[in-house]
Amino acid sequence: MYLKLLLSFAYIGAFTFGGGYAMLPMFQRELVEKKEWLTEQEMADLFSISQCLPGIIAVNTAVFVGHRQKGITGGIVAAMGVVLPSLIVIMAIAAFLSNFADIPVVQNAFTGLRVCVSVLIVNAVLKLRKHSVIDLPTALIFIAVFLLSIFAILPVAALVAIAGVCGIAISMINKRFPPKDDQTPPDEESTPPEVKPTPPEVRPTPPEGGGE
Repeated sequence: MYLKLLLSFAYIGAFTFGGGYAMLPMFQRELVEKKEWLTEQEMADLFSISQCLPGIIAVNTAVFVGHRQKGITGGIVAAMGVVLPSLIVIMAIAAFLSNFADIPVVQNAFTGLRVCVSVLIVNAVLKLRKHSVIDLPTALIFIAVFLLSIFAILPVAALVAIAGVCGIAISMINKRFPPKDDQTPPDEESTPPEVKPTPPEVRPTPPEGGGE
């Protein structure tokens, strides 16, 4: 299991470019669809929590999933797996190429990669939306957070905290004032079914035996 954790997160770290939310499609495909270690709802909740915590989202997610599978040791192994590919690549670049980012071929390659990452992020967001925006209150929270994030009015951690408070408030309101559709009418008095009397069984009488 430890080897599976290490290889799974090493695969995510090796084939994800951009970090942060750019890793969301890889996490979703590897952890939700293939390994089934998380559900889509848990994946959305985990990314929200990781955004509020200090550190890298990918490492926070890896630690959580690894700890869930194999405790503290599993969390350490998963975190090592997700950072190991980047560590190796960066050390190789620093050792052999001093002006790696200034090479035209590399710049053109990253231009195409950014477009691909943007499409993958949008695809992952659309999948998570099915389990997140489920009614009118959640749709209003989505619109409000979207507008606030576009205009950079509040930091991301504050947006996540406010959305969480709104979710708690909506849940408490729904429990105190349930919708009319959810109120079940009292059970009507059920009348026992009418039992028809069964006629007595009539057995045929054998004919009297006569002499010859």
